[in-house]
Amino acid sequence: MSQAADPQRVRAAFEANGALLSGHFLLSSGLHSQRYLQCALVLSDPPTASWLGAELAAAVRTAGISANVVVSPALGGLFIGQEVARALGLRHLFSERDNGVMTLRRGFSIAAGSRALIVEDVVTTGKSSSEVVQLVRGHGGIVAGLASIVDRGAPDLGLPQLSLLRLEIPAFKPEDCPLCKQGLPFVKPGSRKQKP
Repeated sequence: MSQAADPQRVRAAFEANGALLSGHFLLSSGLHSQRYLQCALVLSDPPTASWLGAELAAAVRTAGISANVVVSPALGGLFIGQEVARALGLRHLFSERDNGVMTLRRGFSIAAGSRALIVEDVVTTGKSSSEVVQLVRGHGGIVAGLASIVDRGAPDLGLPQLSLLRLEIPAFKPEDCPLCKQGLPFVKPGSRKQKP
């Protein structure tokens, strides 16, 4: 995943908004981590959200990614997806899980042949991104690329991928988690429902 913008300035925005948390977290992927990025705190500040969206849009243009619609998974990608779409002058759609399956609701549709840019807040395992890729392709759309504020170690999805900040934050399977082994309780700050 390529990187754009000034990563130190992006990290500073997280720190200034108290959005780079330390503790014992159960991520929406099911993995455990000692650090958590609470993007909602950063994106709750409209000027910062607008700036991050403009930076991602500029990175998309610089990378030569051409799209005619932005698609984001709810809830995490909702606000940044809207800001990137605004900066690119594109329509923004968001997907939701219905009975565990990523789908388009609320009258949204993707026309066959549409070029979709997938926008996320944070990509860790790529699960949500992969589901949105399948959704777009299932509607006959073309996935032009994936853009995120933060890349925590995203897998190669076989398409152009870029981020504003890359953070190497270890994530562990529950059975390998050093904090679990210490008996420390975890919190579930993510938006995707998971079993503890």
